[in-house]
Amino acid sequence: MFNYLEPSYIKKFIQTALAEDVGDGDHTSLSTIPATATGRAKLLVKEDGMLAGVTLATMIFEEVDKALEVKVLLEDGTTIKKGEIVLTVEGSSQSILKAERLVLNCMQRMSGIATYTDSMVKLLEGTKTKLLDTRKTTPNFRLCEKWACKIGGAENHRYALFDMILIKDNHVDYAGGIHNAIKQANDYLKETERALSIEIEVRNLTELREVLAIGQVNRIMLDNFSFDDLREAVSIIDGKYPTEASGGINEKTVRQYADCGVDYISCGALTHHVNSLDLSLKAY
Repeated sequence: MFNYLEPSYIKKFIQTALAEDVGDGDHTSLSTIPATATGRAKLLVKEDGMLAGVTLATMIFEEVDKALEVKVLLEDGTTIKKGEIVLTVEGSSQSILKAERLVLNCMQRMSGIATYTDSMVKLLEGTKTKLLDTRKTTPNFRLCEKWACKIGGAENHRYALFDMILIKDNHVDYAGGIHNAIKQANDYLKETERALSIEIEVRNLTELREVLAIGQVNRIMLDNFSFDDLREAVSIIDGKYPTEASGGINEKTVRQYADCGVDYISCGALTHHVNSLDLSLKAY
């Protein structure tokens, strides 16, 4: 899988986000606060949950001003309570204010995702099933959302279109059927000398049997199956391929899907049905 947590990739995200927010200058701070002014601030927890984005926050502060002194009190993955202090930052007042909104936007969103992901992972305790995230992420914010899912205890599925072949229903239909799609995917990998995994989505037991007759895939996604059909599908596959359940799965249904015996459950709700966790940065 693509290493999206490589420091240079994160740095590029931070630089782009700062350019979007700061533009040609934070004119409010530049006009009201002397360039030599210094101050300190603390990042406060205002809502219970799981913390995510601390490491990113320290990188944002460093990118804005390497002279800022950040003291981390709580790490990523910590269960947090209202009133706790996550970190303190001290140095140029203008620099603290320049970094403030990007730090909070990232951490609030990431902490909300990690909190929900953690609650979903807990619902799977006692089963063999692992939770996966998806590509249903916010454009230009995938790095943070995937990172938050990982902090919350899920496994990252493919990062993007380029690091795995995932043949879904539209691919099958456009390719002219399952056989064509699988054959053409394998031919493509040979021709391009790429070492990518192939996963295929099936919509019913008939398509599943067709895939099993062909083979040449690494994982089978069982999309929008009823619980009865899902149990039957797992039985038919009989451990020959890893299995993944998908399709509108949330906290109300995730355990029932896991109890059907699948290896993985992919859940778009981890990133597209989440409220941000309330955090704030206050001068003191």
